[in-house]
Amino acid sequence: MNERPAARRHYYGVPVQGDSGEWDATGTPASAALPHPTEPAAAAGAPTEPWLEPVAMGDTNHKGDFGEQFVRALATAANLNVSSSRDRLGIDWELTYPGRGGTRKFPQIHAQVKCWNRPDETGDSWRYPLRVHNYNLLSGRDFYVPRFLFLVVVPENPGEWVEATHEGLLLRHAAYWACFHDNDLTDRPRNNSLTVSVPKANLLTTETLHDLFGPEFQEKLGVS
Repeated sequence: MNERPAARRHYYGVPVQGDSGEWDATGTPASAALPHPTEPAAAAGAPTEPWLEPVAMGDTNHKGDFGEQFVRALATAANLNVSSSRDRLGIDWELTYPGRGGTRKFPQIHAQVKCWNRPDETGDSWRYPLRVHNYNLLSGRDFYVPRFLFLVVVPENPGEWVEATHEGLLLRHAAYWACFHDNDLTDRPRNNSLTVSVPKANLLTTETLHDLFGPEFQEKLGVS
């Protein structure tokens, strides 16, 4: 059996032995140490394949997820507790105020989030085509927790949704809220769409998020 010298090299914390089991005087294996693994060299003149497959940008899932994370960023900045929902009941986020509201601790609101990249710029309100099924899950007073539509308006080009610099992270464009507690439900087919108004004055900010926990929205539902 060959003795290993007292002073020997380690690779990744483990002594390296040659194929023959022999060690040289410096602790280096008799056969040269294997180099770190690298990608295979491309043949001369061969086209270089991209390392990552291109990802589709701006599709419905991408847009919807961006809108939800836009709202989550605002709610987190407002120091609200944010919980996701399975969205079986027309809710994307459950927002909880971490303190007392009126006579109750930890008041809560629910939010359905829609992200829109083809807005009509005219008028004082966004005219958004909302599916009847979603509309009926937001309208009326038959709820225990106030519900809101949060409409996130983004540029048509998904490459403009975010701008990251050393000075900060800019998310475009903005989010707006609407409440339909005073609206009647509709008996139109659930897969149809109807146009709802989302006032441009209802800009969603950290301050206006806190305002949505106010008593006027609870009183509309008749819940103390």
